[in-house]
Amino acid sequence: MPLDFVTNPLFQIEGSDLDFKVGYEPTKMQGKKYVINKSTGDYIGIVGDGFNCASHPQFFNGIKQVIQDNRMPHELKDAKVRISTARNNAFGLLDITLPNVEHEVITNKHRTVINERIVALHGVDGSCSNQAHTGAIDSYCSNGQITGDFNSIIMKNTKGFVYGNFINKLKKARANFELRCEMLQKWADTPLNVDGKTFLSSIIKSEKMVDKMYELAHREIAKRGKNVFALYSAFTNYSSYADDYNGFTLRNTGHDTQAESMWKREQEVAKWINSPQFKQLVAA
Repeated sequence: MPLDFVTNPLFQIEGSDLDFKVGYEPTKMQGKKYVINKSTGDYIGIVGDGFNCASHPQFFNGIKQVIQDNRMPHELKDAKVRISTARNNAFGLLDITLPNVEHEVITNKHRTVINERIVALHGVDGSCSNQAHTGAIDSYCSNGQITGDFNSIIMKNTKGFVYGNFINKLKKARANFELRCEMLQKWADTPLNVDGKTFLSSIIKSEKMVDKMYELAHREIAKRGKNVFALYSAFTNYSSYADDYNGFTLRNTGHDTQAESMWKREQEVAKWINSPQFKQLVAA
């Protein structure tokens, strides 16, 4: 289950399920080694001999330090932090929203406040590279928004991985939040003059999914007007929620995979809005 904090400093990894040192043991397969949670003794993955990674506390505390060093104290006040885990704590996802960093997006039918968002992902079992992304949260419906590769840092866990280099890149990639919001306002000002089913079918492969997204988009258009931002809001509703309202429930596999599944949806949305079809919608 996610751990929700509203704290200052931002969050505390120490004492959580992610607070453990990583160990390794050789396997009987050449070139492979086990990943071990040294606190519990659990075997949590199998990786190549060249795999190298920081621990969860080292990684996430470094993210926290960069955020605190590059924002004013009032911007961090009342920050909302969610930490999700998966795969027996081998995977961690940090999702931070800063309610005091905000911008209003206005359509012809609706106003909403957009808040700054930072997402970081880390895996110690070889299935997730080191990642940090900056985005936004629509405060009207709490939809999370990651707009493609905009201010994203991804570095693989290899022998050549140096944690300090990742943190230095994060320092240089501080989100230009105002620029992002200007883009969203442009989408709000852009009429949606396409046949919905035809457009969705051009970027989404599943016909069943197209039908569900078409219905969800109509709900967003009814609230926000017939503009590109309303369509984008339907996309981000899909990537933020898995419920009967939007029709995109998750299958219960009996494993702790929900955090990863929802993150995959965010990556899907990023691909949709980076598609030539979507870019054509918002072309000047």
